[in-house]
Amino acid sequence: QVQLVESGGGLVQAGGSLRLSCAASGGSFSNYAMGWFRQAPGKEREFVAGITWDGASYLNADSVKGRFTISRDNAKNTMALQMNSLKPEDTAIYYCAAARNGGIPTMSRLYNSWGQGTQVTVSS
Repeated sequence: QVQLVESGGGLVQAGGSLRLSCAASGGSFSNYAMGWFRQAPGKEREFVAGITWDGASYLNADSVKGRFTISRDNAKNTMALQMNSLKPEDTAIYYCAAARNGGIPTMSRLYNSWGQGTQVTVSS
């Protein structure tokens, strides 16, 4: 099973940008669809964006469309989330996850492996 480690979180002002990275090891990265989820205090974990095993298709949550871009590099076993025009409501812990499923699962229970999370804080 693949192991995942996120990086790139931090504190940014509203309107700013951050780039999150997810590094995978211990498995065949290209066998997995990948996703980004986030969880704010007192809220449930929610789907942010996902990408197919080959990077050919992606899906964004409505709340981040036009602002966030997901990408992956199977040669480097990495995935990224470019976040632009950040808003205070984007503040959360962001998790990368891997799913041995076809398509792009949006439900967290369909993901097999999770990273430890990285904090993103957007100040107003």
